[in-house]
Amino acid sequence: MDQRYIKLFDRFTHSRMPRRVFIQRLAKLAGGTAAAYALLPLLENNYSVASTVAEQDPRIQAKYVDIPLNGGSSRGYLVQPQSSSGTLPGVLVIHENRGLNPHIEDVTRRLALEGYQALALDFLSPLGGTPADPDQARTLIGELQDEQILSQGLAALAYLRAQGTGKVGTLGFCWGGGQVGQLAVADANLNAAVVFYGRQPQPDSVKHIQAPLLLHYAALDDRINQGIPVFEAALQAEQKRYQLHLYEGVNHAFHNDTNSARYNEEAAKLAWQRSLDFLAANLKG
Repeated sequence: MDQRYIKLFDRFTHSRMPRRVFIQRLAKLAGGTAAAYALLPLLENNYSVASTVAEQDPRIQAKYVDIPLNGGSSRGYLVQPQSSSGTLPGVLVIHENRGLNPHIEDVTRRLALEGYQALALDFLSPLGGTPADPDQARTLIGELQDEQILSQGLAALAYLRAQGTGKVGTLGFCWGGGQVGQLAVADANLNAAVVFYGRQPQPDSVKHIQAPLLLHYAALDDRINQGIPVFEAALQAEQKRYQLHLYEGVNHAFHNDTNSARYNEEAAKLAWQRSLDFLAANLKG
């Protein structure tokens, strides 16, 4: 697909650009409104195909739970293997800026099949939960305060630990990747952190990171990648444990298999296997 379409879509999904403006600009690039609407199914996520692991898969137990938070609660999707012996390590899964959606729930089920108690938190819980309209979810994400986001993440990690899990890590995508970085800064007891194309923490906060990091970036993702050099320099200066992979020729969100335009099967499978190996080494060892 023409990179101009993908870059425009990226600007749309990571800003407050109204949909009508996005469609107008896409139509101008594509040569007409009809062409723009023909491109939409390729550019936008199709959650009807988010079923790598079925919701009713007999190998897993899945349920929605309430995570205590400042007198209230946040909603989460908790999945673990149907049969397991001993203590399971825990993984907090953090969604993109569209909230807790079927794709993220599917990723959470995948982790459960790998022997984890996996929890996907709905960070939009304080605002009524993730709405069906992804544009509305994007708008609501922008209304969350940093302190509110961090307190939810820390509460979710505490919830996992309270379930009797062993070591606990976190994995996030896009907006969620950025929140993984913030949790790594804030929680000295975090055992592993996996970032998929997320915004980097401020360099002066890197000294607080104790968890080993696995960082996945897309080579065509100029918006996120501009922060890599300073971040990596800080990691090296503070002698932090990290692995950084830059996947050539792929776009932001290359792991999301519900998005036809940006999904890259080869890079996604490689990044996922690296993530599984990293989590196993740091949470199961």
